[in-house]
Amino acid sequence: MTACAVETVGSTESAGPAESAGRTESAGCTGSAGRTEFTVSADGAYAARLALMGGSGDAWFPERWTLDGPEPYAVPLPLDQPEEPDTQVLPLADGRVLVRRRVADRHDLCLLYPAGPGTGQLPVGTVTCPELTLLPPSPDGRCAYALAVGARSTTVWLVAGGTFGPEWVAEVPGRCTGGVWLDRTGRILALDRETDGVVKGVAVDLARGGEVTPLLQITEESNDRLLLADPDSGLLLIRSDAPGHERLGWGVLGSRRPVRFPECLRPADLTVTPFAVQPGQVLMPESCAVALRIDGAAGSWVGVWRPAGRRLHQRPAPRGWLAGAGLWTREGVLRLPYATDAVACGVAPLDAPVDEQDQSQAESEAPASGGCPDRDEVTESPQAKSADREPSGAPRTPVMCRPVPLQQAPLTGRGVPG
Repeated sequence: MTACAVETVGSTESAGPAESAGRTESAGCTGSAGRTEFTVSADGAYAARLALMGGSGDAWFPERWTLDGPEPYAVPLPLDQPEEPDTQVLPLADGRVLVRRRVADRHDLCLLYPAGPGTGQLPVGTVTCPELTLLPPSPDGRCAYALAVGARSTTVWLVAGGTFGPEWVAEVPGRCTGGVWLDRTGRILALDRETDGVVKGVAVDLARGGEVTPLLQITEESNDRLLLADPDSGLLLIRSDAPGHERLGWGVLGSRRPVRFPECLRPADLTVTPFAVQPGQVLMPESCAVALRIDGAAGSWVGVWRPAGRRLHQRPAPRGWLAGAGLWTREGVLRLPYATDAVACGVAPLDAPVDEQDQSQAESEAPASGGCPDRDEVTESPQAKSADREPSGAPRTPVMCRPVPLQQAPLTGRGVPG
């Protein structure tokens, strides 16, 4: 078990990159914007971040945003002393904000909430360990979890929502990072586990003592990380070096088809990172809109992509955008939070672009292969139904590859067609 101790306290059309970059204001927040780490609650009603007192200096304080009303508004939650820059904040569905603070060799946890003109604080407990990192908000909106990484294993802690303060939940062999929820109940957690220098995605069943099953194994040697998952559609966003270098790819939980790596998601001299998936597209993974942060020499802006569209739409971000933050509505509107000197709390809507389907265009995605370079044509494993194609200047040389498709992952009873 990871060396940790716990102390309980109470209960508790596409524009080109250069064109887009030229239109984009600085993605860094100006004035009162403060830090760009912005965490949205599971139901999208609240968000939380650390902000700078007075918009400048080095005095940090938690700030809660309310997003489900007619107009967004922010409530500062300062205490007697400012927070350290490495303090983490996490909003819960009831409007309280969980705060994790490092104090010497321990991590103190408390819940903050507005109390009249001041801030109420409810201590939750303390976990003593070298490192403790809050996981993304649990889908149930009530619980919060954290990872404590040890030398040989990683412990999952329930740090809010339990009966007697922080509770040990599971121990996972290996060093784990990441954290993506695969269901709507907060039971199945995906982690990126490193063993023998190779990273693979695994699924951890928190209701069965942390039972671990393989989730991503594109090839034996590849590093396969899960970035985002949508429980409604089963869409998975993946980063892997299986194609020979790190690429963004997508797959469907329970599908018989292997992971695919679209050419449009690797624009030259730009870094592309997904941060939100459109919910509510039940059993329709290819129609889900995915929001991506695009970073280049000129700053950061927004990308929107659908697996079915096979096209990366680039859009300017609002001035003061909290870069990499945003959430989709079920209707396909992307809401981008921003803060400036003039607007302390704002949300800019962006309608998802409509993809024009070109029936004459061949599929532009190649399945992942064991160390194979990017090719026009790849001979797949017998599990795959047909070969995909990806435009390339490389010769059309068939390469034998043996990808491991996602049907070998858990939770395959979804019934998504391959």
